[in-house]
Amino acid sequence: MDTLLRTLADGQQHSPTLLLAGLIDLVRPANPADSAQAIKNVRALSYLLEQHPDYRANLRRGLLQQLGSTRQIQLYTDVGILSNEGFFSSMKTRIGERLLPPPRNLDYLKDVFSQLFRDKRDYQWVQALPQAVCGDFWCALHWEEESDSEALSHTRWQLLEAVQVLSSRIVAIGLEPELVRVHPDIERFESPFLHLNAEVFRFVEGQRDAATDGGIADDDEKHILVLLEQCEGIVQRIRKNASRYGISVSLTYHLQRLRQHIHRLRQVLTLLTPDYDPVADPTLFRLLGELVRADNRRHKLSDLLTSNIELLALQVTEHAGQRGEHYIAESRKEWLDMAQAAMGAGLIVGFMALIKLSLAQAHLPLLLEGMAFGLNYALGFMLIQLLRFTVATKQPAMTAARLAAAIHTPNGGKAQLTELTELVVSVLRTQFVAIVGNVLMAIPVAWAIAEGWKQLFGAQAVSVAKAQHLLQDLDPLASLSLFHAAIAGVYLFLSGLIAGYHDNLAIYRRIPERLAALPWLNRLLGERRTRCVAQYVEHNLGALAGNFYFGLFLGLTGTVGVLLGLPIDIRHITFASANLAFAAVGLDYLMSWQTLAWSVLGIGLIGLLNLLVSFNLALWVALRSRKLTLRDALPLLPAVGRHFLRRPLDFFWPPRRPAPEDEAVAEALEPSQR
Repeated sequence: MDTLLRTLADGQQHSPTLLLAGLIDLVRPANPADSAQAIKNVRALSYLLEQHPDYRANLRRGLLQQLGSTRQIQLYTDVGILSNEGFFSSMKTRIGERLLPPPRNLDYLKDVFSQLFRDKRDYQWVQALPQAVCGDFWCALHWEEESDSEALSHTRWQLLEAVQVLSSRIVAIGLEPELVRVHPDIERFESPFLHLNAEVFRFVEGQRDAATDGGIADDDEKHILVLLEQCEGIVQRIRKNASRYGISVSLTYHLQRLRQHIHRLRQVLTLLTPDYDPVADPTLFRLLGELVRADNRRHKLSDLLTSNIELLALQVTEHAGQRGEHYIAESRKEWLDMAQAAMGAGLIVGFMALIKLSLAQAHLPLLLEGMAFGLNYALGFMLIQLLRFTVATKQPAMTAARLAAAIHTPNGGKAQLTELTELVVSVLRTQFVAIVGNVLMAIPVAWAIAEGWKQLFGAQAVSVAKAQHLLQDLDPLASLSLFHAAIAGVYLFLSGLIAGYHDNLAIYRRIPERLAALPWLNRLLGERRTRCVAQYVEHNLGALAGNFYFGLFLGLTGTVGVLLGLPIDIRHITFASANLAFAAVGLDYLMSWQTLAWSVLGIGLIGLLNLLVSFNLALWVALRSRKLTLRDALPLLPAVGRHFLRRPLDFFWPPRRPAPEDEAVAEALEPSQR
């Protein structure tokens, strides 16, 4: 550091860019994630600058020479902000620049910046520096000793031009047709987007006139900040309206760019404040950290995917969360209704299992067999949906989104944790009765079908070899049943996403309105029935699509495994229960109690894997879409455990809720009790 700071005085023989990059190399810790070492290094640099006036003069001179000789606008307006290329064009650009980096032009500060912070992990230690350490470094430079104002004036003009560029882009993005579709009031004359450019022009002109006259500008940035707040309010309304109008990747991209431009414009306006002090206000160093991170990760495809999928994932999981409320039984009546719906699904699954076994014995060509299996599952699940029955394993993907939405609600304190605990208990209780309903109906229905088949046709529904194979598939140790159950859990999760996507698609494409307006459908069914069909599609398109694709996934996985030579297949708890009944009848009940016990254990573990995999994946996506992590859900575990120790029956049987009139009396008595 000592040598470099001394060398910075000779700007003609040594490039200030290389010397500044070398100084940053010395400050950079050996492990970029070691923030403690970075803090020590910056403090050591600050100490040297305080002790040696010529060192800080040399460093100031090098910094000002670098700022005064480069164009800075692109650094403030482009770095860390999504371009207007669109999602797929941006992805191609990042891939191309990663394979073949573009040439650098050192006349632009953006390219110089990349050379200064050349380690791809520099952002880790830069963003970890506390404001106090950065403020001490700024004070150690003693800017009041600097007499060269030309570079500072150049920087101020560059910031003013950046304000104009950012403002123009905000207006252009705000008037995009995709945003106008969701919020038509944007085009009104009173819209802040239409007034922003005029106010920015007035501000910039006032700053230029003041600089020319040597006075203080009459207009400040306060009115611009008010307009930016109004623009952010419109962005929030657009996000809310998206649940009614539907969302797309294009809308997601525009909203993300709009938020980034507004945030950056606020930062630049703060830096232009006449009395701005970096020691008291962290904006400068926060901007530096954001710029370093964006430059270090400018070729990362994961950042692009994360920033663009966030809103779309939120909307998909939001639809799933709204549907998830129907899969949670709060009262005893809802609990009993769920039990009946689950038993209805178990009844249909018994026949689906018979059809699947019959198709397997037909020995169709491989691809035809896979399609037949898939259609059997798909049409059966769609029939269950049409009859308003419930398959237990379909619940986790829906209830996980509902739980994530509850975690995201900022109620705070113990009240929120108590509400979340009650919600988790309700989810587990509903899941329990749904599984019991499915299994308890699937087994006797499959047994009755098998016995009836034997009485009607004089032969077993399944052969002895097939029955033994079915039992082997249930063995948790002698087969890959648990691995196959996890695969089915992944498909359950994917079907939940597909359901949310199609719910959003129905709104975005206005499919119900289009159906209601079809002339030939109105002539065929009549206007009233056509409206009923349109309303049904609006509320059930996602569920039908999710069930259809889930059935295809289940049916085609085994076929794909055979084609690729991979040991992949699926195991589903309800079908496994039905298969146990078919196998028992097929063997004339000649099976040991050990085999029966292992089969029952296998069915339980298959169900557990089905639920855990699908729920955890769905919860992870739902939390990430709200910028949360699984760590945010960890406080629920001990709370749920304590609830189980106090009231274990709540996990299986709903507690008695007070009647509405009792609740009213309790609320009326509560103030007097206080």
